[in-house]
Amino acid sequence: MNNTEKKQLRSIGHNLKPIVMIAEKGITEAIDAEIERALDDHELIKLKININDPAYRKTLAGEICSNHKAELVQVIGKIALILRK
Repeated sequence: MNNTEKKQLRSIGHNLKPIVMIAEKGITEAIDAEIERALDDHELIKLKININDPAYRKTLAGEICSNHKAELVQVIGKIALILRK
């Protein structure tokens, strides 16, 4: 994905509400299933990763993308924007 595509996706994602919220417990089977369903339905989704450690949030977003064959578009604070075409 090039920078122009990422910029377009970020502008689309700006108006989205987080579909899945992840708490301190991390990824459970139910959250994993909900992410999969959301990606099947919407292609571009926003996640709220409600964890205080910024490094762990970014790592978790990367793990989610690799587990669901998605691409990480952006991480800002506790919000991650991911895409699966």
